[in-house]
Amino acid sequence: MKKSLALLAVAASAAISSAAWADNVSDGIAKYREMLQDGNPAELFEMNGEELWKTKRGPKNASLEQCDLGKGPGVVKGAFVELPRFFADTGRVQDLESRLLTCMETLQGLDAAKIAKTKYNTGEQESLRDLATYVAGQSREMAFNLPQSRPEERAMYEAGKRLFFHRSGTHDFSCNTCHGAEGKRIRLQDLPILSSNPGDGIGFAAWPAYRVGNGQMWTMQKRINDCYRQQRFPEPDFAGEATIALGVYMGVNAKGAKSIAPAIKR
Repeated sequence: MKKSLALLAVAASAAISSAAWADNVSDGIAKYREMLQDGNPAELFEMNGEELWKTKRGPKNASLEQCDLGKGPGVVKGAFVELPRFFADTGRVQDLESRLLTCMETLQGLDAAKIAKTKYNTGEQESLRDLATYVAGQSREMAFNLPQSRPEERAMYEAGKRLFFHRSGTHDFSCNTCHGAEGKRIRLQDLPILSSNPGDGIGFAAWPAYRVGNGQMWTMQKRINDCYRQQRFPEPDFAGEATIALGVYMGVNAKGAKSIAPAIKR
């Protein structure tokens, strides 16, 4: 009996120590992130994106100042937190990057298909990355409120939900494998539950973000693309239906959460 009580006491002590250790780690990570926020390099990408938005470029020698991101031609503030959404002129649901591609093609005469196939962080993909960072920054601290009034938007939400939980590949992974339970973390990066509302500045509400580890600015398209890579899935088409559907699913689930994009990550 005494031996059993002793073992229970040891187990309880270990559990308390483990919880205290986890709290200390979480506190340390929070302080680390707080320090990173000072002088976030994302600001440089955002500034360049603003210049690109206003600069006349492409075969049509036009700026993107008449680009309609869902709130009317040229309106940037508040657009990011309502994307992806349906656009009548293209007849499809589009996220920020696919919509910017449409504007770059229709207004400036650039080849959207060619840009989509260009390697990330090179050529016009750099321009697209910075433009997305700029647009996202104009909705900082605003709450997400993706529209779901149209059948196309609701259908994309359901498609994104199926993709989120679909397990496949060599490791039988799904998005839910990493983002389906509390307390998961990869190194210094928390893995929030994305099938429900994760809260302000977490998950969908934190991208685009500057990645300290590789010194790169990542948009949501790049983030999803790399998640597929880590799951050992084939690389999805850039700005394709699958990535947009996942964006709709996560974005709708984040309703009410405030955006902190462009953020900074480990």
